[in-house]
Amino acid sequence: MAVVRLEIKTRQPLADGRKFDHVGCYEQLDGTAHFAVDPAHRLNCAVTDIDLAERGRDGLVHFTADVRILAPADQARGNHRLLFDVPNRGNRLALATFNGVPRPINPAGPTDAGNGFLMRHGYTVVWCGWQHDVPEADGLMRIKVPEAQIDGRPVSGRLLVGFQPSKPSQVQLLSDRGHRPYPSDDLDNPNAVLLVRDGEEARPRTIPRESWSFARLEARRIVPDPNHVYLATGFEPGRIYEVIYTTTGAPVIGLGLLAARDIVSFLRHSNGADNPCAGDIQHAYAFGASQSGRFLRQLLYLGLNEDEAERTVFDGVLVHIAGGKRGGDFNMRFGQPSASLPSDPFPFNEMGATDPVSGRSDGLLERLAVRHRVPKIFFTNTSCEYWRGDASLIHTDATGTRDIEPIASSRFYHFAGTQHSAGTLPLTDTNPQNGERGQQALNSVDYNPLLRALLVQMDRWISQGEEPPASRYPRLADGSAVAPETVKAIVTTIPGVGFPAHPPRVTRLDFGREAANGIATTLPPREGEAYPHFVPSVDPDGNELSGIRLPDVTVPLATYTGWNLRHPQIGAPERLMSLIGSTIPFPATEGQRAARDDPRRSIAARYPGKAAYLDEVSHAAQSLIDAGYLLPEDLERILAQSARRWDLLASVTESAA
Repeated sequence: MAVVRLEIKTRQPLADGRKFDHVGCYEQLDGTAHFAVDPAHRLNCAVTDIDLAERGRDGLVHFTADVRILAPADQARGNHRLLFDVPNRGNRLALATFNGVPRPINPAGPTDAGNGFLMRHGYTVVWCGWQHDVPEADGLMRIKVPEAQIDGRPVSGRLLVGFQPSKPSQVQLLSDRGHRPYPSDDLDNPNAVLLVRDGEEARPRTIPRESWSFARLEARRIVPDPNHVYLATGFEPGRIYEVIYTTTGAPVIGLGLLAARDIVSFLRHSNGADNPCAGDIQHAYAFGASQSGRFLRQLLYLGLNEDEAERTVFDGVLVHIAGGKRGGDFNMRFGQPSASLPSDPFPFNEMGATDPVSGRSDGLLERLAVRHRVPKIFFTNTSCEYWRGDASLIHTDATGTRDIEPIASSRFYHFAGTQHSAGTLPLTDTNPQNGERGQQALNSVDYNPLLRALLVQMDRWISQGEEPPASRYPRLADGSAVAPETVKAIVTTIPGVGFPAHPPRVTRLDFGREAANGIATTLPPREGEAYPHFVPSVDPDGNELSGIRLPDVTVPLATYTGWNLRHPQIGAPERLMSLIGSTIPFPATEGQRAARDDPRRSIAARYPGKAAYLDEVSHAAQSLIDAGYLLPEDLERILAQSARRWDLLASVTESAA
């Protein structure tokens, strides 16, 4: 058993002892998991540099990770299901996704159970730190792993750190979003390179070495600092910068994949006294969103749904908003798990894919298929993942000429007209997470009700054998998957709506001969041909026609997109914001429509009034409930949101007249 000890440090009632229907009260357990893994095990060998990690006297590689468990106080009243929520940059997201807890969530604050969905259903919810470099902030989940060593000395090598500022600055931390950086070996480091480009498709230009340094500003003084880069002329908003330099010290970050596997295996299978779930767990499911979803794709690709004792770990996996990616440096030497740097994520398809350029054949699930360890999987994506260039790659071939169906144990679900994170009201053009502005209001469609329903559907599929609803996603065969330029012809007829000058595409990248072993030797990577790129087709209003269409899209008050152009204030206004969509309200009246020369019908022409609008919303939601894509309990919430949307969007359109 790879978990040698689970040390529970605190145990307390959840939400002040709140009772969750028939399940009753919950407990919150916080502690540390102690791991010891065999570096020679055939599965563990997939971890980059595990053979270079320091070993204990037992010959095993040791590491520790933070753990949090929310479990029914009375196990017999729970549903005997474990839901493992992969932390996102150290944050716990499942309660926001399934329980409706408002974001951002304070990781150090008391646990908010929200609407209690997961608790009312009886789930044991588990988090385990897997990321080594999360910021030193209270409440974040982290892992402590050993560093790779060669002949007893730490490993040195080159890495690439990229960033795109949204406001003028002279100093940048050498990491993503405040994570712990890899320091430069040498403050002078003559071989270090700083590149700048206008966009991902543009050729980089080298900034002269004498123009920048490894330093920070302190009281307007330049202070040498191996963790920062300083450019006297300043980093310009919207441009993409890449620093390539040498560092020393390579944590074996792929051990985070084993931590996720082994904590769940321990809680599911161990009968030890230190297992608070001993004898209770019948089925285990994994959920990961965005970075965490890409992490799960990597775990699946490496065949890690099996523990050292050759037992299945996850019966079901819900991979959310990962698109076709499994990058994030989750298993690379000098990896940056938080960063969304370009990588070569082939294969995209589940089984038997061939790249016509390289001739390489592979599949995301092929290692698991050989061992009969393929879980039930839902791949869910929003419009954003299509518009960033990679989501269509999971269900089209690499030539872009035919559709690829999901295998029998998988479903593909596209959430039509949505952005990366679930939208909220009231409307705003500013991303609350980073302050970046868009040219349009941000997408306001809340898709979380779909995820609640899909979790229920996955459980029924696994525990009762009930088939889940059919896949819904854009297809080449019926014309619902199209080139971005096809959408451009429609949406640019809307007043004030532009279109990206260069819609993103995934490019083949060559990181050198050791890339397959998790070591990048060619930086920046050599760029090859781009993969095909398709997005969902739209109706004359600009709303998407394929996928699961919530009432926001089928009974619309606005055009909802998965993309939004950057505001001139943050630079590069001809390019897309990162993972942000748009809400473009319809004119309130035909008079406003005529005055604006807007091709879309007005709200007044579509609906006699608010009551009629809500009646249509109710019928649309009920259709999704009948099909299994929504739960009956969410109908009331959807109607309340729609009523608020009517009031707010009518007000917005009237004030804009």
